[in-house]
Amino acid sequence: MPFTPLESSAVTFSANTGFHAPCELSRSNVEDFLTGLITDCNIPVLCELVKRLRKGHLHSSSSSDRMLTMKRSLGFMLSRKMRVAFLILGVLLFMEGVALSGGEGDKEFLDHQKKYVMEWRKDRDQFFKTHQRSPLTPAEKKSFKGLKYYPFDSKYVFSNQIKRYIFHINNPKYYGTFLTNKGTNKRYLRYGTLPFKLNGKEYSIEVYKSILSDLLFIPFKDMTNGKETYEGGRYIDAEILLGYRMVLDFNMAYYPSCAYNEKFICVLPPKENMLEIEIKAGEKTFK
Repeated sequence: MPFTPLESSAVTFSANTGFHAPCELSRSNVEDFLTGLITDCNIPVLCELVKRLRKGHLHSSSSSDRMLTMKRSLGFMLSRKMRVAFLILGVLLFMEGVALSGGEGDKEFLDHQKKYVMEWRKDRDQFFKTHQRSPLTPAEKKSFKGLKYYPFDSKYVFSNQIKRYIFHINNPKYYGTFLTNKGTNKRYLRYGTLPFKLNGKEYSIEVYKSILSDLLFIPFKDMTNGKETYEGGRYIDAEILLGYRMVLDFNMAYYPSCAYNEKFICVLPPKENMLEIEIKAGEKTFK
């Protein structure tokens, strides 16, 4: 795909980012930008990606999401300037239709995804131990040693484009209505489906979106429920990435709060998300 500059458009950054505004994205100033970014770079993964892009070592269009999802998993490490850099690089990769060559980019992304998951699990333990909205009782908090999880397994990390649902708001299919453990109903927007391949078999999972935010919500059940995991199923939260892509990481599957305290209201996974396979990833029973 030939490079197409953003005709008649400009990108404006705030003064404290270190970039000048406005800035038109053309082939020449993109190369200047990349050259400057390499000089100013202090994150090895980003540096390597920039070098590959500048040297033309990135090609095809099948895996541009790796760059974009890497921005998500590295977000907590980046300075404001580097966040802007990632955003621009993501746009460039999307426009060029490029992908990381070989499997090295996959390994780098998965290494950082693992770190991201481990940090997320640590934060979740802290929430359970100390937060006033923790589902644990005060007595349980005192003896709490941490939640239990399957070891991180990269085979349960999937990145793909969401197959969007386009429903009119008056269409009954526009909303997904979930039954809760209390017999009440809760509504989410039916956003689409995400296909993924596990152990050589194709699967698809329904993706929902909160009415009040852009957070994606994936409640599901699998063949571990009632044995190694909570019988009521588990949840995954995700973000909408450029091009309506998302990362589905079962290593971040977690129990609803009602699994620990029946006073909490939790939605029950829909029949469409009852997977006929064991998902040995994410949170598991600790009691």
